[in-house]
Amino acid sequence: MRFKPLLLLFAATVFFSCTRNAITGRSQLSLVSESEMEKMSLTQYRQFLTENKVVPVTNDNAEMVKRVGKRIANAITQYYQQKGLASDVSKYKWEFNLVESKEVNAWCMPGGKVVVYTGILPVTQNEDALAIVVGHEITHAVAGHGRERMSQEMVAQDIQVAGNVALGNDAKTVNIFNNVFGPTAELGVLLPNSRNQESEADHYGLIFAAMAGYNPQEAIPFWTRMANLNTGGSQPPTFLSDHPSDASRIQKLKELMPEALTYYKPSGK
Repeated sequence: MRFKPLLLLFAATVFFSCTRNAITGRSQLSLVSESEMEKMSLTQYRQFLTENKVVPVTNDNAEMVKRVGKRIANAITQYYQQKGLASDVSKYKWEFNLVESKEVNAWCMPGGKVVVYTGILPVTQNEDALAIVVGHEITHAVAGHGRERMSQEMVAQDIQVAGNVALGNDAKTVNIFNNVFGPTAELGVLLPNSRNQESEADHYGLIFAAMAGYNPQEAIPFWTRMANLNTGGSQPPTFLSDHPSDASRIQKLKELMPEALTYYKPSGK
């Protein structure tokens, strides 16, 4: 039974690679560094922008996306400063772009690169609901969900690691990264968020949107509209491939609303 020492070593590596998220308080598997994630994200993000039609900022919707994004980014900075954790988001280089696509989708990569697809705007319908989407997606990034998902997949594929790895130098880790973050991946290829991750994105996304001056109550009608898109047996929107929308989520959002409203100070849009 000579394999036992190796198994124990791998288990120990995984155990000691867990970190406690300072905001959520939840322990997360972290086998890769945030800096490495950001490097690969930037490469893929730049490639995506060259291969897709970015809506110019002179367009009202594109300007709205940037405005919403900047306000939420400022709210996140303020929130982390209040918690004594300003350094956790100080290196983020925020960018917000609207991309021409019929897909109902939006995403945020590590480091703060955010893309909203025009196809989701008929569902958001207003600036407050767009803030719900952007706040939700940014939370996935600042809460380290991508790093956690990638680390979990590395364990699932029995990729032996010791500490942080250079993602760009290993074909297997590059493939996992592309499956986690590939914005051009086919529907269903993206690795799904866990229930804990979705709950955290909903929770803190509401808070960040509210701190930015957007009405968090818009989350209920927005997710209701998203749920309605997934009825009738047709293929669900890309946004729902790893963002399940159901009655339990909407009920949980209602339970979170009183807390979110304590952060809400309406301001002119």
